[in-house]
Amino acid sequence: MRTRACPRHPSRFSIAWIAAIAWIPLLVLAADEARAQSKTGTAIGDFLLIEPSARFTALGNAGVAADPDVDAVYFNPAAAGRIERLMLQFSHVDWLAGIRYDYAAAAIPFGKWGTGFGAVTSLNSGEIDVRTVSQPLGTGERYSVSDVAIGLGYSYAVSERFAAGLQVRYLQETIWHTSASTVTFDIGSLYAVSRSGLRIGSSITNFGTSARFSGRDIGITYDEDPTRYGDNGTLPGDRSTQDYPVPVLFRVGVAYPYRLSPDVQAWTVVSASHPSDNSESLSGGAELRYRHLLALRVGYQNLFRQDSEEGLAAGAGLSGGVPGFDYRIDYAWAGYGRLGDVHRLTLGCTF
Repeated sequence: MRTRACPRHPSRFSIAWIAAIAWIPLLVLAADEARAQSKTGTAIGDFLLIEPSARFTALGNAGVAADPDVDAVYFNPAAAGRIERLMLQFSHVDWLAGIRYDYAAAAIPFGKWGTGFGAVTSLNSGEIDVRTVSQPLGTGERYSVSDVAIGLGYSYAVSERFAAGLQVRYLQETIWHTSASTVTFDIGSLYAVSRSGLRIGSSITNFGTSARFSGRDIGITYDEDPTRYGDNGTLPGDRSTQDYPVPVLFRVGVAYPYRLSPDVQAWTVVSASHPSDNSESLSGGAELRYRHLLALRVGYQNLFRQDSEEGLAAGAGLSGGVPGFDYRIDYAWAGYGRLGDVHRLTLGCTF
């Protein structure tokens, strides 16, 4: 992967001080847990909070200040601003309770006009037996829960050091014959302090309108006047559900690479998150890469979050290629406490 060069800047010592200062507000934000209020379960579209990339999952999902790559646009749409080749990503996640999660993304550079990208997210529960109070062993019917999101975005490198991006997504949640849909927006920025050093990123994702469920499963029949005989006692009607917001998420973070030797590079990332339906948290991770062949990663997710089952994550990646084509295979394991472990696999291609 090639990126546009940035001019040489202050010494490594100065950059280290900038990085240290930039981390202070992140720590303050995460330490504010005592004043945070959890609103878990109050939003729709929570599947948008499932991170698709195996690479960044292994880094504690701290990808808001990542280097230009298609798997980073999930965290920050500005990450596509300096992509110079066609990039594709495919991810599969064995999510909790046997739920299937799939994600595909592509980034297409337009030269001096910036970069366009798109992503499709799919989550499906599989078929589930319909059970009622009178038929607890099942009615013979089966239903499923499915979520889908389709996004289109654009990112532009305003200068050699600053990029900004925007993504628009349509999402739909479906439970049997009932569904809710809405449109969300992602906005992000990425600033490179030096050519191959500190990066600072921020984003607001899933900013959008609210939505309510509708469909035949919430239909009812009723008797308008139970005291009157001879009228129609089975009039058709619908239950009215409330409007649910989407889970808006604000992220800010830093990333800093350091070359240990000509063949070995270390990369550290940290980010703070402020969700609209949960408490604030701090995530971070480190990557050790040997040339462009092997990468080992470890991270921690959502430190300081109230009642969180998330925690340690780790993974590895292999990459290689031939003239005109590069590939990358990443794997990640993440622990979710009493809920079990989650495994991710991501395949990336660059043309």
